[in-house]
Amino acid sequence: MSRPRIGVTTSRKSGWRIFPLVNLNLWLTGGRGTRWGAGRPADLDSVDGIIIGGGDDISPELYGGRLELAAQLNPERDAFERELAEQALKRNIPVLGICRGAQMLNVALGGTLDQDAWQTYGMEDKIKTILPRRPVLIEPETHLARIAGETPMRVNALHTQAVDRLGEGLRIGARDRAGMVQAVERTCDPFALGVQWHPEHLFYAHRQRRIFRALVTAAGAYAEQREQSGAVMADTVTPARAGP
Repeated sequence: MSRPRIGVTTSRKSGWRIFPLVNLNLWLTGGRGTRWGAGRPADLDSVDGIIIGGGDDISPELYGGRLELAAQLNPERDAFERELAEQALKRNIPVLGICRGAQMLNVALGGTLDQDAWQTYGMEDKIKTILPRRPVLIEPETHLARIAGETPMRVNALHTQAVDRLGEGLRIGARDRAGMVQAVERTCDPFALGVQWHPEHLFYAHRQRRIFRALVTAAGAYAEQREQSGAVMADTVTPARAGP
């Protein structure tokens, strides 16, 4: 079976260095990535799963809020990724959200964000390094727990926004010690998981690679199901009768 193809959205500014890391993780776990972004072609018919990547903050206009502090916003990317997430979920295409992508998954399902999470939960735990320094507590009996285990892990969470009200059909997969949401997941199919950290930088950690492997596995199942559906449809088409 060929490697499942995963569409990966990236920031216009940092995508050139982030996409190779994401694609490395996908390749190590049996998949292959194709880079997407606002202004780049994105065809859901051509992929078996998607990753919504990290980057700019999400505008509060997407969830009925108003901008309360200075932030780096990209309205074009907001609109592009929200539509992508909504359509992927409707079509049962597996989704992994990374950092901003976890927040977009929540917003696409009707949730809201805390624009200044560190003000809410306390600045004393804020970490500004890409190294895994933030302890995260995995919620038991969740998809994330089954994927990566229930043992607490250290991650590289650098976000300023965080999930506030959960989107429809989502549950919390992990929190940090202050109680800030660090992962969300859909409770039913299709596979949809969002993590607030950057597992693409932690490709050397087997628990982080399992997150990518879970997406690739779900994407492979989706591809197989789509292929079988196409074969069934082809079998049910009545051939045209040949003329005399």
